[in-house]
Amino acid sequence: MDDTVFLGIESSCDDTAAAIVTGDRRILSSVVSGQTDLHADFGGVVPEIAARAHAERLDLCVEQALDQAGLRLSDLNGVAVTAGPGLIGGVMSGVMCAKGIAAGAGLPLIGVNHLAGHALTPRLTDGIDYPYLMLLVSGGHCQFLRVDGPQDFTRLGGTIDDAPGEAFDKIAKLLALPQPGGPSVEAEAALGREGRFDLPRPLLDRPGCDMSFSGLKTAALRLRDQLIAEQGGLRQSDRQDLCHAFQTAVAEVLAEKSRRALALSPAPVLAVAGGVAANQTIRAALEHVAAAAGAAFLAPPLRLCTDNGAMIAWAGIERFRAGQQDGMDLIARPRWPLDNRAAPMLGSGKKGAKA
Repeated sequence: MDDTVFLGIESSCDDTAAAIVTGDRRILSSVVSGQTDLHADFGGVVPEIAARAHAERLDLCVEQALDQAGLRLSDLNGVAVTAGPGLIGGVMSGVMCAKGIAAGAGLPLIGVNHLAGHALTPRLTDGIDYPYLMLLVSGGHCQFLRVDGPQDFTRLGGTIDDAPGEAFDKIAKLLALPQPGGPSVEAEAALGREGRFDLPRPLLDRPGCDMSFSGLKTAALRLRDQLIAEQGGLRQSDRQDLCHAFQTAVAEVLAEKSRRALALSPAPVLAVAGGVAANQTIRAALEHVAAAAGAAFLAPPLRLCTDNGAMIAWAGIERFRAGQQDGMDLIARPRWPLDNRAAPMLGSGKKGAKA
């Protein structure tokens, strides 16, 4: 029995989160303070508003996580924090909070790659062994990773433009649906008709595991504008059918690319994580692909698909077990690829590779 106990802090986007997790995979507490209401009037996340909210809420979330777990700081063995990638203001808020706690309580500090947190979640929830194939699919990221260790990731492919979650948000915005877009589009799609609209499946005509969702989003926009021009407006049934067509296209692209990834790098498990992994249609398509390839399919509980502190605490425990920790010189990083050996998919700048 591993009695290691870690605090995990997450603040990379618009969820302020803290959790207490043990080395034997027990989640003693998990607190998530969302910011949907703060950004609702802007059609997306405003970085300055998000950073300010994180700064105001982080200590409260940590206090609540400790209270729910019935623990004090002196009961912890370490503090793990998202150190990137993400909106830099939020990441900085979390890193500074974690540094203060670690310094004040005399605890080891572990900086965690946010993407590694998602990628290692199946180890927390189901205790699976390395290696496995991970489809990380969220609002800002989409990539296939072969996971061979807590810091050993091989990227097999990814999106060359928009991430699926970003595309869902943009579709929701152009159809005047509430944010975040994923749940809104999924709810409308459930009421839509099969086959009314036919949207493209980008990059399926090219080999490999890379994906593109920008053109799909543009095709949906043009179809919306065409409907408005022909009818003088957009009916509710139009929204539902368009959402259904869009969601179906995304699911089919992800399923086909997953099939190719499993063929390229066979693995006993296909796991999926990230906010878009909460979509039931996409889950069902991926489960079918895994079964056809003779692989087990694993998707974390919905509450652990979106950003949370538990996945950060667990990733911190995995690094801690490997004898790794950080000092007070830990920096916040807006960009931080998991596979540094792979060529950047979205280009590079002064701050390094984007993905």
